[in-house]
Amino acid sequence: MILDDLAAIELGPRSVALAWLGQASFALRLAGTTLLVDPFLSPHPDRVVPAPFAGADARGVDAVLVTHDHLDHLDDEALPAIASASPDASFVVHDDLVDRVAALGIERSRVVGVAADGRVELGAVTVDAVAAAHGDTPEDGYRLGAFLGYIVSGGGVRVYHSGDTIPHDGLVPRVRAVGVDLALLPINGRDADREAQGLVGNLDAREAAELARDIGADAAVPMHWDMFAANLGDPAAFVAAAETTAIVLPHFRPFVYTAP
Repeated sequence: MILDDLAAIELGPRSVALAWLGQASFALRLAGTTLLVDPFLSPHPDRVVPAPFAGADARGVDAVLVTHDHLDHLDDEALPAIASASPDASFVVHDDLVDRVAALGIERSRVVGVAADGRVELGAVTVDAVAAAHGDTPEDGYRLGAFLGYIVSGGGVRVYHSGDTIPHDGLVPRVRAVGVDLALLPINGRDADREAQGLVGNLDAREAAELARDIGADAAVPMHWDMFAANLGDPAAFVAAAETTAIVLPHFRPFVYTAP
């Protein structure tokens, strides 16, 4: 089981163990803490990558971070199952989504709301929220709202998960102010054809490479390019554009990153 494998890894200083679960879903282990970010674990007819485990099997999780309310990020079936499997886990969401997540049957006291530029302390781990520019539908346009990224810091290492976003004013200064070693960035991009299908897009490969450089990341992992046939991205294009170390992770296999 992936979470057990991560927990069994003896991490040195400034290190994080992580596993890519597909799309924007990651398991992270740092400073003795296990977190899930955007765990998309439920069946879906359009999934290209199957879920590696069910929410009911997600034991030993200390916190779940949800970036925004789209089905491949806020999974209505998986979240309450994770809450039952890991009864001590907290659920961190944008302030505007607290009631939405509590309505899934998760105790309100376990749901932690945070605003963009806010901070949450989770034991030995600190989570800094970062505003993301996304949208509920293409018709709404790309905007700031109930969309977040998170910088997770602990054990001397800092990991930035951008959530779904495009470039926006204030993004680079905010991330640089906190600092980041490893960045997890979407690369599927956006275009009129996909937006006509109701698909709200993201950074493309070049934009993600530029963001990784501009925020001062030591290394970056491309994400959100693999899950739906109508919304894929090209990791090779990201590697070619990257000016920082590019790490293309395989699905489900634990990987240890150590910051310089």
